[in-house]
Order: sequence, then structure tokens, then C-alpha cells
Amino acid sequence: MKISTVDLFCGVGGLTRGLLDSGINVIAGIDVEEKCKYPYESNNGAKFIHADIKKVNSDEVMSLYPKNTDIKMLAGCAPCQPFSSYSYRYKGIDASENKLDLLSHYGRLVKDIKPEIVTMENVPQMSKEPIFEEFLQLLKSLKYKTNWYIVNATDYGVPQSRKRLVLLASTLGEIKLIPPTHDRDNMPTVRKFIEGLPKIDSGDVSRLDSMHRAVKLSEVNLKRIKQSKPGGTWKDWDEDLVLNCHKKSSGKSYTSVYGRMEWDKPAPTITTKFYGYGNGRFGHPVQNRAISLREGALLQTFPREYKFFDEKKSINIKDLGVFIGNAVPVNLAKAIGVSIQKSLACL
Repeated sequence: MKISTVDLFCGVGGLTRGLLDSGINVIAGIDVEEKCKYPYESNNGAKFIHADIKKVNSDEVMSLYPKNTDIKMLAGCAPCQPFSSYSYRYKGIDASENKLDLLSHYGRLVKDIKPEIVTMENVPQMSKEPIFEEFLQLLKSLKYKTNWYIVNATDYGVPQSRKRLVLLASTLGEIKLIPPTHDRDNMPTVRKFIEGLPKIDSGDVSRLDSMHRAVKLSEVNLKRIKQSKPGGTWKDWDEDLVLNCHKKSSGKSYTSVYGRMEWDKPAPTITTKFYGYGNGRFGHPVQNRAISLREGALLQTFPREYKFFDEKKSINIKDLGVFIGNAVPVNLAKAIGVSIQKSLACL
């Protein structure tokens, strides 16, 4: 049976790419950030629609599905203020008015379109919000059989510690998430995903890949990273390099800031500012720099050849950091797609 999917809040295409890799057809992605158009369409062969989900009506979405579709699917990572960093896209909008309501607009489209399958990936904190319970009740009223899980993306081949909520719902029957595909014996590690990239220094760009670029470190941060050990803390530094905030009782617990990753362990959660050495444990395991944009994308399990910007235009590191850090890890998205395919085969 042919599944056709529309990816709401598609960003640069992490969820779409993973679903495609699992064999599920994605016909279009919708996102409020127009800069996502190039990477989304260049890598996935799906149509990008620049629109705010609040202003998208169900007829517009319905028109995207081919007439020969057997199963309609809505997918997406519905942004959740105040928890999701996706909220940067709505700066300037009053938080009390906008808070959490993007999920309600997702629910509105589900109610109108009645797709046979609905899936969502989000932050674990979403499960504690009343609006999530409302969403579950909506699905129940529409006769969806629903399962949701809190998972660590590491268990599904993503080389970072990243806990996420995954929801799977269907009117065709129960869809269950597949068991973890990775454990200690085949753990996805930093080494397995980025060790083979060319060596670059702080502030350098690889001649072979313009995405493999590292932000230039200040003189003092260069001294700090040279004294940093993989998996260590700022406590490894000489006293004169320690920041004043770390000397206060309130800052002593932030030991991962200005830290190096370890080769043979998963990375920490890749955030929207992973390219900055001082923003977390984002130091390269052995090179004296923060990880590059490409390395961050690889740790999000995007393919090595994934294009994030038009080479004819200038690169905006801040934008790319947000797009990559906010993306659904591709391997987790693929596990979601495989779960759907396997469950449908058993119905």
C-alpha cells in the first residue's frame, strides 16, 4: 500500500530524510523558515512550502496528496514553547499568546484531514503539558490507536545522548516503535561518525567541504582547549584560565561547558549552538577547536553529502547551527519509518 506523507515543521529535512530512507514516500514539507527551502528540496526530492502552520488550511494540505495514495500520513516535530529551541522562529510574538499552541494547530489539521497515520517527535517535557493530553484525547476521539514513548536516540543509531518523545498513531491498527537497534556492542560513537574527516584548525575551512569549518577560538579559549581532556572539565585548566562564573558555587556544577567530546562515547545533545566551544561539551576530541558544522550534522546522522546551503551564496553559521541542532536526527526518523512499515505489514 502506498503511503504519502506531508512533513509539518520540516526544517532542513531530518525527519523527511529518515522516513525516505525507511521506504516511506514524503511528498512535501511545510515550514515557516524560508531558508530551509534549499536544503530540504536539494536533498530529498520533495516539495518545500514556505508557510506558517497557523495559517495553513486543511484543503491546502489535502491537495498535496496524490490521487493514488492508499495511506495518508502527517508527520512532524510540532514546536513546543517554552521548551523547544524552535521557538526562535516566533520571536516577537507574545509568549503567553503563542505558548504551546502549535501542537493545537497540528491537531486541527489531523481533525480536518483524518490521515490514516500520525507521527510526532518532540521534547520529553511535552508529555507533561496539558496540551499534549488534549492532543491524545483528540486522537482518541477520532478513533486513532496511539502509542508514545520517551527514547534515547542513541538506542537507534544516533551518536549523541538525546532523549525524545515519539508518538505513533493510526486508524488502521496499533503501531509500535521497534526495539532499540543499538546497545553497548554496537554503540554509535563520535569516532564512528566524524573521525575520518580532514584535520582543520580553529577558524579553518576544509578545501573539500565548505561545511567542514570551525569557528575561530580566541587566544584564551585556545589555551583552555589545549588543557582540556576528552570527557574532562574546566577543573583540568590552570587556575588563571578558569572563568569567574565557575568559581562561584552556582557555576561549579557546569562541568561540561568548554569540554571535549570523547571518541568512544556518544556526543552530548547537539544543540543549536554546537559550533561554539563555550556552549557545552562541543570541543573536538583531539583537535584544538570546536566541532565543525559538518561534524555537527554527521552527529545528527545527516548523510555526509547533505547540502545545507547554496554554494553560490554566503554561509550563515548561526542559521545553520539552528537548522542542524533543531533537526530530527535522521537515524531516529528512519527508526520511526521502519516501525510504521513493520506494524502495517502485520495488520
